[in-house]
Amino acid sequence: MRERARASPARLALIALALAWSLLPIALVVLASVKPPREIFATPPRFVFQPTFENYARLWATAPGFFRSLANSLIVTIGATLTTIAFSALAGYVYARHASRLLTATGFFMVVVRMLPPIVITLPLFPAMNALGLHDTHLLLILLYAAFYVSLGTWVMRAFIQRLPRELEEAAFVDGAGLFMVLRRIVLPLAAQGLVAVSVFVTVFAWNEYVFALIFTTRNAKTAPLAVGEMLGTADGIEWGVLFAAATVQLLPVLVAVMLLQRYIVAGLTAGAVKS
Repeated sequence: MRERARASPARLALIALALAWSLLPIALVVLASVKPPREIFATPPRFVFQPTFENYARLWATAPGFFRSLANSLIVTIGATLTTIAFSALAGYVYARHASRLLTATGFFMVVVRMLPPIVITLPLFPAMNALGLHDTHLLLILLYAAFYVSLGTWVMRAFIQRLPRELEEAAFVDGAGLFMVLRRIVLPLAAQGLVAVSVFVTVFAWNEYVFALIFTTRNAKTAPLAVGEMLGTADGIEWGVLFAAATVQLLPVLVAVMLLQRYIVAGLTAGAVKS
């Protein structure tokens, strides 16, 4: 007990340091978005000021393209999330309930592919996607994001499904239920925590992804991270207040989702760590 008491202050200090490292930049961006432009880079920094929504009004008036990009991000994120959880749930069930050398080999292959940097596969994909007429489409980004995360989703779902007793499925099969009915009525409802965890992972990735969107889109499917990046490269000078407002609008939805569903993220990260 004494050792735990002695370790407690150090542990709290580490937690506080980690929170400051993670949350301070976000807090500074949000605060800057409601500051008058002349006070954003004031020296010394001012933390007591009269908040204003002028930057958000200017964002709405001067950057309508940003909100179109935000809508593109929403379409791509929803599509990629639904596609990923559908394939991950089915593949996770196969890996959890069947064992063979071929499945083991394909499982390790997915892990190896997942470790490759995304930029490695963009060069061979670019001419192929152009030839298929998929360049600058929502469908292309949905397929790319789903393909990139379906490996992680499969392993997460495998870990959750492995925890479920086989007897439930066997009893359903004896009663005449088919495979897809067993999945829909028994397996997936009981593994719902894993589905939510995979959904959060894919949502965060798809909402913030930049490299694929930069290379494979130009105008029609351009996402919000690209629109924010373009504000930094404007030739007319950077309107920092508008930029911070756009960054806040782009950041807050996924930040709120992560905060509300953080326990599912922890469950997904630790899935399979403890064998029951």
